[in-house]
Amino acid sequence: MPISNRNASLTAALAIATASITVSAAASLGGDESTVAADHAVLAGQIKVARVQRYAVHEIAAPSGTVVREFVSPTGKVFAVAWSGPAMPDLRQVLGPYYDTYVAAVAQRKAKGPVNVVLPGLVVQSSGHMRAFSGKAYLPGAVPAGVGSEELK
Repeated sequence: MPISNRNASLTAALAIATASITVSAAASLGGDESTVAADHAVLAGQIKVARVQRYAVHEIAAPSGTVVREFVSPTGKVFAVAWSGPAMPDLRQVLGPYYDTYVAAVAQRKAKGPVNVVLPGLVVQSSGHMRAFSGKAYLPGAVPAGVGSEELK
């Protein structure tokens, strides 16, 4: 293999490996509870954890006033996220591997206003205006039995 092809292959492999590490390092939607610290660091906020019968909620309050809540199942997976506050959180960080699916679905919309993306494996609802944003995203197939979407706020 010529040197230039070998370098291109190594560069591609390194890029794929780096992307894999980056996605797994975030406690975004679909991630593990053990990685919630990554979102805490990115948001640079205060964190508190509340445990209820069917899940735990990790709430991160950023200095900006935005609050992100990550809902974690008993198996340790983030099955939902919700946000509220004067600024939108970084949805790439919050939605993680589902971000591109969300962007593609929003691009298909013709209407302006609140977002209501309902796909077989992903639901995202977001609304607001300057200084008052809120929303949630969840994985319907990962929501623990007995938990209603109205609880995820």
